[in-house]
Amino acid sequence: MSQLAEPLRPTPPRKLKLYFTIFLLALFLFASAYQTNSTFSELLTGLPNMTGLLVDMVPPNWAYINNITPAMLETIRMAVVGTTIGAVFAIPIALFSASNVFQSFWIWYPVRFVLNLVRTIPELLLAAIFVAIFGLGPLPGIFALGIFSVGIIAKLTYEAIESIDKGPLESMTAVGANKLQWIRCAVIPQISAHFITYVLYTFEVNIRAAAILGLVGAGGIGLYYDRTLGFLEYDKVSTIILFTLVVVLIIDYFSGKLREKLL
Repeated sequence: MSQLAEPLRPTPPRKLKLYFTIFLLALFLFASAYQTNSTFSELLTGLPNMTGLLVDMVPPNWAYINNITPAMLETIRMAVVGTTIGAVFAIPIALFSASNVFQSFWIWYPVRFVLNLVRTIPELLLAAIFVAIFGLGPLPGIFALGIFSVGIIAKLTYEAIESIDKGPLESMTAVGANKLQWIRCAVIPQISAHFITYVLYTFEVNIRAAAILGLVGAGGIGLYYDRTLGFLEYDKVSTIILFTLVVVLIIDYFSGKLREKLL
C-alpha cells in the first residue's frame, strides 16, 4: 500500500525583516534621545522638583472656582463659535478637495495644498497672529479656532466623500443631473452623519485648545493659567486643571452619546 503524501505546509515567513525593523526603530529611538539629552539621569535629577511641584498643587484652592467660572464659560463659547465657523467653511472646501466630486486635478489639488498649509499652522501661533491684529480678548481666539477647525473638519470630510458609494453618483449622472443636484442628492445624504460627528469631535478638541489660547492673550481660561503660573500659585493652577478636566469629561460624554446615535 502506498503511503499517503503528507500535506504541504506553507513556509513560515522569515523573521529577519521583523528583527531588522525593530533594530531600526530602537536605533532611531536612542539616537533621538541622545540628540535631545533625554536620559534617565536627567529624569531622576528632575524628580525632586516634580515632587515639590505636585506637593504645592495639593490641596487645590476650591474657592478659586468662583473666579474662573466666567472664563471657563467664555472658553466654551469660543469653542462653540470657532467650531461653527470652521464647519461652515469646511463644507465647500471639502467638496472642492474631493477628487470624485471634481475630477479635474487643477481643482482639487490646489485646494488640498491650501488645506494642508492651513493644517501646518498651530492654533497657538494663529492666536498670537490674531492678537497682534485685533488686540487682546476672545475674538483672536475665535478666529484661530475657526481656521484650526476648517483644517480638521475639511480633511476628514473630503476623505469620507472619496469613500462613499459610487452607485448613487452614477445614477445621478445617468439621469442628467447637474453638479448641484449631484451633490445634494448623492453626496450629502451619505456623509451628513459623518460630518456631524467630525464637527462634534472638533468641538471637543477646541475646548482643550481654547483652554491654552489665553497664554498669548486670546481670552478664555488660559489667561488664568498664565496669571497663576506667573505668580507660582500652584494650588490655583491645580483648581483650574481639575475644573477644565470636569468640563471636558462632561462634554466628551454627551458628545460620545450623540455620535453613537448618529452612527
